[in-house]
Amino acid sequence: MAQEQGRTARRSTARSTGRGTYAVGDARRRKILDTAVEHFARWGFHASSLARIAHDCGITQGGLLHHFRSKEDLLLGVLAQSERHDVERLFADLGGEGEGEGGDAVARYFATVVTLAAENTRRPGIVRMFQTLVGESGNPGHPAHAYFTERYARVLGRTVALLEGGVARGELRPGTDCEAAGRETLAVMDGLQIQWILAPEGVDMPARLHAFLDRLLRGISASGAGLAPYAATSP
Repeated sequence: MAQEQGRTARRSTARSTGRGTYAVGDARRRKILDTAVEHFARWGFHASSLARIAHDCGITQGGLLHHFRSKEDLLLGVLAQSERHDVERLFADLGGEGEGEGGDAVARYFATVVTLAAENTRRPGIVRMFQTLVGESGNPGHPAHAYFTERYARVLGRTVALLEGGVARGELRPGTDCEAAGRETLAVMDGLQIQWILAPEGVDMPARLHAFLDRLLRGISASGAGLAPYAATSP
């Protein structure tokens, strides 16, 4: 009996130790990703250094490479984490990035996009990183070129599909140019982010985005209705 109890205790200790090790590893991985965001935002991809990122995390470069095989792998990990956060936090209830049924699907999607803009004002490092990397990635040789190309195509495709669904349901006016509306929405979102990064005190990014989407929706909705009034939230 005593031997069996000893074996049970050792197995329990091993499981606890394993869970503790995983928790430490997850925390270190998150620290690396958060630190990499700040470095990529400040220096871009090419001028950022794994050694500096590791130093700011309080680990060796070898320790960093235990979690990410290369700087390219770390970059893609940062981008994937950022996008996953947005989808899980804001778009999950819409069935991805705006897909879904219902007579107000387009209005709900636009309102969620405004919420994303408001959240971005509370994480300037992510916005700076995005602007820096998307500019760099215009070069086909950049390691994030394929990611951003696919991301824009994916987000545009889902937005256009949502708008086309609105036309089919009678939510939007027949003949609405859904691709033009989708491209304009992405362009305004990115343009406002640039203006906000350059002068955050002078640009109310979510309010300006809400005003644009409200005008857009009033112009294409079958009823002529726009978005619900914008209510600013405290950081």
